[in-house]
Amino acid sequence: MKNTALTSTHESLGAKMVPFAGYNMPVSYEGVNAEHETVRNGVGVFDVSHMGEFLISGPTALALIQKVTSNDASKLTIGRAQYSCLPNENGGIVDDLIVYRIKEEQYLLVVNASNIEKDWNHISSYNKEFKADMRDISEGYSLLAIQGPKAVEAMQSLTSVNLSDIKFYHFEVSDFAGIENVIISATGYTGSGGFEIYCKNEEVKQIWDKVFEAGANFGIKPIGLAARDTLRLEMGYCLYGNDINDTTSPFEAGLGWITKFTKDFVNSEALQKEKQQGPERKLVAFELDERGIPRQGYDIVDGSGKTIGEVTSGTMSPSMGTGIGLGYVPPIFSEVGSKINIQIRKNAIPATIVKLPFYKSK
Repeated sequence: MKNTALTSTHESLGAKMVPFAGYNMPVSYEGVNAEHETVRNGVGVFDVSHMGEFLISGPTALALIQKVTSNDASKLTIGRAQYSCLPNENGGIVDDLIVYRIKEEQYLLVVNASNIEKDWNHISSYNKEFKADMRDISEGYSLLAIQGPKAVEAMQSLTSVNLSDIKFYHFEVSDFAGIENVIISATGYTGSGGFEIYCKNEEVKQIWDKVFEAGANFGIKPIGLAARDTLRLEMGYCLYGNDINDTTSPFEAGLGWITKFTKDFVNSEALQKEKQQGPERKLVAFELDERGIPRQGYDIVDGSGKTIGEVTSGTMSPSMGTGIGLGYVPPIFSEVGSKINIQIRKNAIPATIVKLPFYKSK
């Protein structure tokens, strides 16, 4: 089991630690609902240093990225980031990721912790043609997500950059908490605003301590992975391994918006055909009409009790107090307002297909 540079800090704060993607990670501190609320209304900090980082450089860096990712990375200027995915050769998804353009010929790919080795091997197999310089820097870097509507105000004293000027999916490489050359990125997987901070492992403890000092008057708290999951689900953001995997296509998963046919990429011909014909199933968002908690793996059934799909992510929404979830169903059941049922033990609980996000910020 690997540790992040902050594992002992989490333990000293009384975090409940669990194995996650090969790392010893904090799942919660004071409880998922309280932590969720902190991020929705104030500011909280996640240690997500288990995520993977690849640095791709050189004159062919962009060509390699264009080949292996579905989005159009040629649109990126220095200081911009882009959500994308790595399609596989069979219509599925190797991983979802964020692509940062750091310099003219240098890009940072941020990938899911559980897929670091798989992603590296996949990209490397295509790099035989492009021969870009590839470095896996995952082990040497830490990542903090400082999230919530008070993040800008709470963190402004730590940097010379005007944080309110950094637009969503833009970033600055600057000073932060007394450390130079830190990536301050206006990204995150909570839907409540804030930043992600990339730094070296030996720098992260200083940054963590100064972040909590600066945020003290704003009620800042450490947040675990359990609340990260409920926050992302309320926004309808896909989680790799749940809602997307090697067998789900970008069009089934509602990720057509990051699939650009302005270039040739892995399996683009087959995906273009799927786009024209329409996928055979669709990822939908649903809310339960009665009390209950949908969980991953529960059957989705029609009015006659026939199984038509399964829940990929589900929870009791801390913000709304209702059962919410995502799951794949045939297109005929995918229209907003359509009725389905979630099989929770012996009961088929009625649910309604809704438009994302579940949570609308005030």
